[in-house]
Amino acid sequence: MIKDVGQIRRSVMTLAFPITVSSFLQRAEGIVAIFLVGGLGATSIAAVGLGQLLAFIATTVVSGLSVGTNVIVAQLWGARRRQDAGEAARHFLWLSIGISLLLAALGVWSNAFVMHHLGAEPGVIELALPYSTLIFLVIPCTVLIQVLSSILQGTGDTRTPMYAMIGVNLLHVSFAYPLIYGRWGLPSLGLTGAAIAVGFAEATGALYLLMRCRSILKQSLRVRLDLIRSIWEVGASVSGERIIQQAGVFVYTKLVLLYGTVAYAAHQVGLSIESFSFLPGYGLAIAAATMVGQSIGAGKYARAKLENWEANRIAMALMAGMGLIFYLFPDALLRAFTTDEAVIELGITFLKIVALLQIPLAVTMVLAGSLRGAGDTRFIMGTTVVGMWGVRVPLALMAALWLDQSVFFIWAVTIADWSVRMGLLLWRYRSERWRQIQVIR
Repeated sequence: MIKDVGQIRRSVMTLAFPITVSSFLQRAEGIVAIFLVGGLGATSIAAVGLGQLLAFIATTVVSGLSVGTNVIVAQLWGARRRQDAGEAARHFLWLSIGISLLLAALGVWSNAFVMHHLGAEPGVIELALPYSTLIFLVIPCTVLIQVLSSILQGTGDTRTPMYAMIGVNLLHVSFAYPLIYGRWGLPSLGLTGAAIAVGFAEATGALYLLMRCRSILKQSLRVRLDLIRSIWEVGASVSGERIIQQAGVFVYTKLVLLYGTVAYAAHQVGLSIESFSFLPGYGLAIAAATMVGQSIGAGKYARAKLENWEANRIAMALMAGMGLIFYLFPDALLRAFTTDEAVIELGITFLKIVALLQIPLAVTMVLAGSLRGAGDTRFIMGTTVVGMWGVRVPLALMAALWLDQSVFFIWAVTIADWSVRMGLLLWRYRSERWRQIQVIR
């Protein structure tokens, strides 16, 4: 047993480390953009953050379905049904391309309207609109990176997506700085230059991943309705969960914006810093989903439980350590992103709150990953409904609109949200009802 645990621990780390690096690098595009425009002031930071938020909301549907494909590919791969896994991957790839084109068109058409109704100030909208329009135009490339990475991760190949994101980030940094500030003979394009750099880098990354997936993607002589049905059964709930989550984030963001541009800038910079902690948790969650999915596909349920335990243990240790850093050194972390004293003052409060979130967040992320690997996505969606719409949004609304509390209380309700989700997922996992779910047939 001890030998098995040690082997599983090494497998978890082998899978999770490249995913963590990939996730960090994927998030790093947004972090770098905020970092580079930080010298332009709080309005520019808020504009970039708003544009990124809208694009992230738009890709929610596809990112949810990509999780479904990861689960299906992982279980088929674990069952040694490689042809079926390749056909499932190809079916989803075409579906996601079509959806991403629709999302791009919808985003370009509606982003100004959405910004206005979010409550953003006119100066922020004026700066954010060109940036977000270009970001929406390159959403198909963003989606392809997500989808192709998910397919590869389902087979256990987590290194190739990492290499792709290393290349994407190197290209992004190389072009973003000179295009924003007009260096090295290039024009000074401000936030538009930041968006152009993202588009070029992500198009290159998507092309590289597509070439690397050619051996996995399998031609099918017919439309495999059984595979589409399996992807839908898993992916629809994940997409529903993401939509519910992002709808709540939309309302929550609107409440933060009520406190002004400085509060939203502090919120955005704080989230960028917090990502250094939840990205390892995200990597471990995907590793857990992949390993649990493959073990269930092979009928090894006891091994699946050990894999969940090891992923959870590692995530709690890493994220608790990061939470301690957030609590003890918030000022230094914030000054790496901005020199605006008002933003820093509010950001310190934000980071001390998220420091207390780290253990509930770690447990919730990894348990959700393990349950997704088993195909238990409907319960996770229900947990999100309870946490976001039963706890966070109502408490934030009361604090902001009826009790006239400061932004501190708006941020603090997230602790209650994630604690409730953690409790529900722990109960579900211990019930072992996930063992009865049949994803592949």
